[in-house]
Amino acid sequence: MAKSETCLINLSYQDGSEGSPSNPAKFKNQDFAQIKADYIRKGGQLFEDNEFPPNGCSLGDLPDMSPSEESGVKWLRPADLLREQGKKDKPAFCTDGMSRFDFGQGKVGNCWFLSAISALTFQKNLMAQVVPMDQSFEDYAGIFHFRFWRFGKWIDVVIDDYLPTINKQLLSVSSKCGNEFWAPLLEKAYAKVCGSYADMRGGSSSEACKDFTGGVNQIYHPTEANAPSCDELWLTLSRATKCKSLICCGTLHKKDALANTGLVDGHAYSVTGITEVELNGSKVRLVRVMNPWGKQEWNGKWSDKSDLWDKVSPEVRKKCCKRNDGEFWMQMEDFCSYFAKVSICCETPNFLDGDLKCQWNCRIYDGSWVAGKSAGGDVNHPTFATNPQYRIQVTVIDKKEPGDKNIVLSLMEKPQQGNRKEIRLDRYGLNIYKIPPGTPQGRLQQDFFQRNRPVKAEKTYSSERDHIELHSLEPGEYVIIPSTYKPNITADFTLAVFTKTDK
Repeated sequence: MAKSETCLINLSYQDGSEGSPSNPAKFKNQDFAQIKADYIRKGGQLFEDNEFPPNGCSLGDLPDMSPSEESGVKWLRPADLLREQGKKDKPAFCTDGMSRFDFGQGKVGNCWFLSAISALTFQKNLMAQVVPMDQSFEDYAGIFHFRFWRFGKWIDVVIDDYLPTINKQLLSVSSKCGNEFWAPLLEKAYAKVCGSYADMRGGSSSEACKDFTGGVNQIYHPTEANAPSCDELWLTLSRATKCKSLICCGTLHKKDALANTGLVDGHAYSVTGITEVELNGSKVRLVRVMNPWGKQEWNGKWSDKSDLWDKVSPEVRKKCCKRNDGEFWMQMEDFCSYFAKVSICCETPNFLDGDLKCQWNCRIYDGSWVAGKSAGGDVNHPTFATNPQYRIQVTVIDKKEPGDKNIVLSLMEKPQQGNRKEIRLDRYGLNIYKIPPGTPQGRLQQDFFQRNRPVKAEKTYSSERDHIELHSLEPGEYVIIPSTYKPNITADFTLAVFTKTDK
């Protein structure tokens, strides 16, 4: 992995340990290097993945396809697909770098995933971690691999290159170049992790961004009553851009509200840039947005065809590319009106306050709630103290900045069978208590929680995949208690604790 440009002291990985960025765990215990070497040694025989076979089980039940269409799905390797299309081109893994313009969405409703890929293409270090760049159709054995961060660990996912097609076209994401296959293969690897292609249908871009970075997610809702102002969101987008964040957004689920705008309702997009331009002596803030369809664009102010571009300087006018590629500019005020959700994901929490020099420690804990043993429920239950407990030291807070957020917590419940569509068993959340000096080490008993008030008590338990909290805590020792709302719920979880450091 290329050296990171972020300021993160990651204490959760021993250098080179399994699950670290340099040594990802082998998903399904499949060793890419070993399998590929075995097939090359055999000569002429190509790998077929028994863990994710080219059949209907891997495709899943796609509700947008009729039974006759499903029966017409044919799994083809890239070279065979090009041959059936009558093309003489040889398949390529990547031609001339990886770009948001390389691909377009297919018949699987996974715009959330593709918008995250669009955002990922801007961050070359992260892209190289997710998509190993030493892959090609040379030295070919029908096998490829990709890496994702899953619940505290990086995993290496092996796939064969059979892709679902219908009528000689790729069923899902396709390459605009025709013979380039990195995007369809990346999608297949993620489908394998999710359970099937159908299990990728519907989701949040923040989920995929988390799996591309292992970083910190924050979600904003511009159209809600208590949302940050347009000015505040602009400042956040500016900080996030400087911190090399992945930024995605989603439109309102209201068809009427988006009528005649060119925007698709309930659809995921990526934010690919921001800028300020001068018009009639005033500054105008613009956001560049990408539709993962690779077409259909905003048609309002500052769109590709807007005459406002004729009123700015020639240098500014170059920013407008008048082509139907799915990417467009829009004014910040319009962006806040039509996009109901903005998600930002970064390797570090620095985008939250824009302090690019700040360093963070990160510790990741794997834990479990076990019914009758360590699933005590919320603080109102007499078994609360049986929940997992994590004692941490807070050493740094910026006294010059009121309310400095020096602690970021991320709690993720793991699906029991590894399938992302699996229904979560219960709502869950976090409680935080400050530990008085002199308190003995070890587990805290129920009387401690009866005597002491929490610094932060969970009021609204979440069912989100990634429950994020930001806190301003004075230096001292604290205990973090993850719990389900009801007791005796068995589930596994991952807790990530980011703390500011003075190093």
